[in-house]
This record gives sequence, structure tokens and C-alpha cells, in this order.
Amino acid sequence: MAIPIEGETIQIHSYKHNGRIHRVWQETMVLKGTKNIFIGANERTLVTESDGRTWLTREPSICYFHAEHWFNIICMLREDGVYYYCNMSSPFVFDNNAIKYIDYDLDIKVFPDMTYTLLDEDEYEQHKKEMGYPEVIDKILKRNVTKLISWIKQKRGPFAPDFIEVWTNRYSFNKEMQSNEKQG
Repeated sequence: MAIPIEGETIQIHSYKHNGRIHRVWQETMVLKGTKNIFIGANERTLVTESDGRTWLTREPSICYFHAEHWFNIICMLREDGVYYYCNMSSPFVFDNNAIKYIDYDLDIKVFPDMTYTLLDEDEYEQHKKEMGYPEVIDKILKRNVTKLISWIKQKRGPFAPDFIEVWTNRYSFNKEMQSNEKQG
């Protein structure tokens, strides 16, 4: 399996259970890439929705994906603190210069004070029926919601106090290196 290389720019592709594309992030810089973990960053990147609509992300973000967990975490760096948007999803694969995963509707939004809200339960139930999510997927996702909430409460992974500082510093360093290479 190919592994994303630090400093490269890749895309992120989100699919739905039925195999249809859901959303594409055009450019994300690789900060760490192994067979199990991907950490990337983007800022004002073009996002294309399944219906063709496009928009630009508003703030710098650090993205965390794991090949063994059924969630990914987007850390959005805003003036009033870090907001986390956690997608319940399949583990990622890296294919054709893109991180790819299946989005399973349920999301957890975490605020700078580490309070959180589970979102889109109605959408999950609707898509579970429409797309026929198997019972095993339902159980895995519910187990992973519990795991993710424990990470939030224990400040593990991307919720750890030094995570953002470490990866924003790496992002700044990589951007500077790219800028220096362009200037020759």
C-alpha cells in the first residue's frame, strides 16, 4: 500500500455507503503519513460537494485519520479556540494520491471548552434504512462513538493539549520549506 509523503499535497475524498462521492477537499498538505495514521493540514482549500457546489474552508485545519478507528477528526483553528468536527466514518485508505473514507453521517462537534454535541442522528437513521447499513456497521459505529467520547473526555489523540501546537508548527515549517523551494 502506498503511504502519503510528508510535504506532499493530496486530496481527501469522502464517500457514502452506496459508493457515491460525498465531498472532495482539493488540497491538503501531508504532515505525517504511515500505513495507520494520516495527519494533514489545509487552509482556504476548495471543497466540492456531491451536487457540484463548491466553497472554501474558512480557517486552517489539522486533519487526523486512523486506519483502525471508525472516525476522523478535523481540528479547526479559530480566533476563539480550537473546534473539532468528528466524522463517524470507515477507516481511511490512501489510493491514487487521495485519502478516502466512507462518511456514516453521525458527527460529534467539540467546542474549545471540550463540551461536545452528537449531530445528525436523524440523517444516520434515514441513510441506514435507505442504503441498508448492515447491523455489524451499526454496532461498530456506536462502539466508536463511545470510544471517541472517551478520547474527548481523556484528552487523547487530537484532543491532547500539545497536539495542535505540534502539528501547526510542522505545518508552518513545511509551508516555509515549500516557499523557499519555489524561490530557488
